[in-house]
Amino acid sequence: MGSLTGKVVIVTGASRGIGAAAAAALAQAGARVMLTARDGGLARDVARSIVAEGGIADARACDVSDYAAVQALVAATQARFGRIDTLINNAGVIEPIGRIAETDPAAWARNIAINLTGAYYAIRAVLPEMIAGGGGTIVNVSSGAGIRPLEGWSAYCSGKAGLVMLTRAIALETAAQGIRVFGFQPGTTDTDMQVAIRASGINQISRIPRGDLTPVAHPAAAIVYLCTPAADDLAGQEFSLRDAAFQARLGLPTG
Repeated sequence: MGSLTGKVVIVTGASRGIGAAAAAALAQAGARVMLTARDGGLARDVARSIVAEGGIADARACDVSDYAAVQALVAATQARFGRIDTLINNAGVIEPIGRIAETDPAAWARNIAINLTGAYYAIRAVLPEMIAGGGGTIVNVSSGAGIRPLEGWSAYCSGKAGLVMLTRAIALETAAQGIRVFGFQPGTTDTDMQVAIRASGINQISRIPRGDLTPVAHPAAAIVYLCTPAADDLAGQEFSLRDAAFQARLGLPTG
């Protein structure tokens, strides 16, 4: 068993991409994992594959932009596993991709509802349980787009910028209560989101060849690392998988 034996982890956006890879890696490290996504069927498929490999996992459909649904997810996790030690806030969308004057207002607002408000909802729902239990870990899957604008990504950049500040606010308010929070930027990773980005043809990210994208196993390994005491000195910070010192900690090729 790994360094997370017995820990209970919720992973949002866990039906594919970084979320699915992180859930599998966390289970391999010994955690008991609750996977969630709007498509509960896909999340359950990932959970079944984890169980088939000897891990402990369950899954539940949840739209993180619906606070009642998030509360139900937290209650179901507590009922299934007894407590909650860690939240991986990974759920996110890139759409709408387009210049501000041309974007659909409803789609723009929906992006913020998932990428920022949804992250807050998950945090708000788990914090009382974590604090009552003496502490916990929150990993907010952030983005370099949260600290620099990119053409055509106004909603995504704005939501991720808000998430950067939310990470700082959590650290300020709850570090003394044992909450470890991290803002983690996985970089340009080979996921379905990148397919939509390449199809858009907007900004330089859309022109990155697929062969140059980071494999999902790398951010998954980083997320597992952040859930361990080895990352205590990084708590409260916003940082990137591209950072050479962090890559060295993970044993990844630097550069």
